[in-house]
Amino acid sequence: MVSTGMRIDVLIADRDNMAGQLMASALRRCRNQFDVVAVATDSGEAIEKLGTLKPHVALVSPELGDGSQSGFTVLRTLRASHPKIGGIMMLHSIARDSVIASFSAGARGIFCRADSFKALTKCIRTVHEGKIWATTQELEYIFDALTRLKSPQVSSNSGMALLTTSERHVVNLVSEGMKNREIAQQLGLTEHTVSNYMYRIFDKLGVSNRLELLLYAMSHQDQNIPV
Repeated sequence: MVSTGMRIDVLIADRDNMAGQLMASALRRCRNQFDVVAVATDSGEAIEKLGTLKPHVALVSPELGDGSQSGFTVLRTLRASHPKIGGIMMLHSIARDSVIASFSAGARGIFCRADSFKALTKCIRTVHEGKIWATTQELEYIFDALTRLKSPQVSSNSGMALLTTSERHVVNLVSEGMKNREIAQQLGLTEHTVSNYMYRIFDKLGVSNRLELLLYAMSHQDQNIPV
């Protein structure tokens, strides 16, 4: 547990620099609570500053200047390289797939931009203390999704090893919340080719839909070899 008297260093990663600066100014006005160490607008800048500045908490938007899903890349890097930094995904709206993808990427909390500034400060403090920040609805998304995943799929340890490098790459992109069209654009493929990849992945892992694939990836992160 972190001392409540300690100022919390925060990094903000947001495509809209003005929005990020306004959020930073609001947090800095909270007396003796927060220090905003940087505002980044793309994933490369965010990852670099995370490594050099080592903030306590990172507020990340899914869409940054270098891509509509690049915020998920930041969270995945955060989880792998800086696990002590608490990652918070800032969503414009709460949707099932976005919630699952955010936690799969390594978020410790989810903040909806429609919520109050007071809720944001509570979210930051909660994550800084090592706890999870999630609403009842978001937890229900996770629990409901887990109940839909058959137990043999969760316990199986051999599935990821059956995937080719290209298939693992597709799984990683699905875990970042990308749809088939976005994956096709990212990899320079047709949507039909991506659909074929998905069919083979489903068959090898024993899952039947995209949600089960997301959950499988979450429960087998140690086998999701970077590509």
